[in-house]
Parts: sequence; C-alpha cells; structure tokens
Amino acid sequence: MKNKKVLIITYYWPPSGGSGVQRWVKFTKYLRRFGWEPIIYTPSNPERPAIDETLFRDIPEDIKTITTQIWEPYSFYKKFVGLNKEDKLGSGLMNSGNEKSFLQNISIWIRGNFFIPDARKFWIKPSIKFLQNYLQHNEINAIISTGPPHSMHMIAHGVSKKTSIPWLADFRDPWTNIDFFEDLNLSFFARRKHHKLEKKVLDQADSIVVVSPTMKTEFSEVTHTPIRIITNGYDSDDFNKVIEYSPNKKFTLSHIGMMTPTRNPEILWDAIKELSSENNEFNASFQLQLIGKVDASIRKSISGRSLDSLVKFIEYVPHTEIIKYQKHSEALLLIVNNTPNANLILTGKFFEYLAAKRPIICISPVEGDMSNILKETNSGTFISYSEKEVLKSHLLTLFKKWKEGELSIDIGQTEDYSRERLTEVLAQELNKLSS
Repeated sequence: MKNKKVLIITYYWPPSGGSGVQRWVKFTKYLRRFGWEPIIYTPSNPERPAIDETLFRDIPEDIKTITTQIWEPYSFYKKFVGLNKEDKLGSGLMNSGNEKSFLQNISIWIRGNFFIPDARKFWIKPSIKFLQNYLQHNEINAIISTGPPHSMHMIAHGVSKKTSIPWLADFRDPWTNIDFFEDLNLSFFARRKHHKLEKKVLDQADSIVVVSPTMKTEFSEVTHTPIRIITNGYDSDDFNKVIEYSPNKKFTLSHIGMMTPTRNPEILWDAIKELSSENNEFNASFQLQLIGKVDASIRKSISGRSLDSLVKFIEYVPHTEIIKYQKHSEALLLIVNNTPNANLILTGKFFEYLAAKRPIICISPVEGDMSNILKETNSGTFISYSEKEVLKSHLLTLFKKWKEGELSIDIGQTEDYSRERLTEVLAQELNKLSS
C-alpha cells in the first residue's frame, strides 16, 4: 500500500542543531515504517543558534524538503545591541555577556510587544501563499506544525483553513506559559494578542500533541480539541554505536544542554564548594562538565565561589558526540527551571539520560512530570532547590561508590520512550485525522 503524505512545517531543521531539531528529525527517520511519507517545509536561510551536520545521517536521502527564504529582524537586532553579523543568538533570554545592556532590555521589550507571536511572523503570509500553490499540484493527507516558534502554527492554520487538509499542532514547549514569557515585559494589548493567537491554534487545529502530562492538563482546560501526549525520547540506534561506560580518572558529573538564568542551582555550587573544602579526595577527583551554552549569570555564580578548577565548560558539540558524553559520565545532572511552570517541564535530554543508563541527579523546585518518570524508571534521585544537605550527601555517596568501583544503576523499563515507538503513536494520530 502506498504511504500517505504529511507536510511538516518546522523552523528548525538540519544543519541547525539542538533539541528542537532532533524531535522531528527522529520522527522523519521512522515515519515511513508506519505508512507515512514526510515532506518537510522549512526556511532556507534561518537564524541558526548552532550547526550540527551529523543530524543529516538520520534523514533518509530521498526525503523531500521544500524551502523558501525567510526575512527575520535579527540583523537589525545584532546591530542594535552591538553584536557582529556572525554572532549566534541564544535561545530564550540567554545572555553571553556579563549583564544585559540597556539596549538588550529594550530589544526584549520590542520582541515581546511587536513581533507576535515571534520574530518569524514575516514568514507567515508568504508561506501560506506558497504552500497553497504547492498543494494545488501535490496531494497531501495531513499537515503538522511544530512550535516554538509558534509562527509555524499560524502558517499551518492558514494553509489548513484554505485547503481543508487536517492539521496536527505539535507543542514542544508551552506558548504563554513558557518560562520566559513574563520576562518579555508585555503590554496589556500584546499579552492579550498572544493569548488570542494561542487560543486560535488550540481551538482550530484538528489535533494537538504535547510533550508532557501537565501541559495536556493545562491545554485541556481551555480547549475541546483532542490532545495526545507524545514525549521526546531516545533513539536506540544512537546508543548502540557507543561503547558502554567505564570509570573515568575523575568522578565526572555532566550536564548536557543549555543552562539559562532560570536553571542556576545555587545549592549545587554551594554543595560542590563545601565538599571540595571538606574532602581532599573529592577536591582532587571531582569534575563537573557543562556541555552546551551557559548563561553569563551562571558562569558568575561558579567563578564567584572559586570553582573554576572543578568545572569544565564545553561549547555545543554534535549530537553523536553528546551520546558519548552521556554514556561515559559517572552521573548526569538534570536541572529543571526554577519557574512557575516547572511541574510541566520534560526536557528532551532527560530521555537520552535514561538510555545512557547512568545515575541521574534531578534538581527541581517542585515535583512534577520529570520526577514522576524518574521514580517510574528508578533512574535517579530528585532533590529540591532547598535541599543542599541532601544534595551534598547524595553527591558524596555516589563519589564513594565510584571510588570503590561499585557505581551502577538498575534502570527500569524505558521502551515506551524510544523514538521508533513514539513515531508509531504519532502515526496513529495521523491515521485518525486522515480516516
């Protein structure tokens, strides 16, 4: 039987790197196995916060990719705040300098109040026109939009409305409940417009996919559109290619991914500082690896405690290399944003941590979706932002087990979080839409 076709509208696509790319690269890798042929629509010239050519390995060579040019205001932004044209912009409200400048604060206000839903808004109308013409000559059975950026949902909304092709909206992160939404300094009118557009997407999509149970609960309170949870996951193929863990010369605790201002665990820096002062062995044999972009405020917290000799900063590395760091660490650090929406945060890297089968230390302000799976899989320890002594004790316990050659973990069943299994669930949703 011939596969049905699904048009996937995504801003992030290789050679762009990062977690926002990996989710849909992996779905694309496996969709054909479940009766769907993916066709990608993405900008040809996006602002790429990172480059990762290795992600092309997961995309079947004959997958059709449609591109058009996008105009974004980032060149003006860079000039406005004194950045070079080649400088990469961080996600959210990350800052690479020491403090946010007056001009950066103004730019954040402009971003939140004038670029609604986001800076890719200028691609919405041209994309609707382009895709409407494309669909007059090409048969498509379903449309998927993935956000953020939520302009992708507005493109899908326009195309679906004009063509009556069923539309599935995938939310990798919340919209008005994302961690930095309140930091955009929104006017009453801008806030109302964000909520209005979010409601339009939730009500007019034919199906909604979210990545966490709490996000589903929150959306269900404001819309009657069917909502399915499809979390992020891990790809077994990635981990099968990497040799198993063997102890390092130093006890290595690794954090993979961005560390934003809301992921600044002061108790961790204090715990490491105190342990290194109290225990000579710990001071000589402990290493924290921060792999990915780290906000200036966090670097300041670390250097302010004179921990530079114990912390190793590693900039963005290809996804294939990240797997090696995960599997070859003594333990993995997971930081949940210290924000009001912490209970719904379920990061993509968490599921790869599960597949790496190393002990996880999860520091979070509250228990929520992350801690529930942590308990379900017996994959690590949950510690709140206020439990410094608990954190110290746990770090020391793991350290001693490592010294004695007895650091191991028996993780429970994780098959439901494999990328292939999650793609099967996605295909089931598409089958419902197109039946």
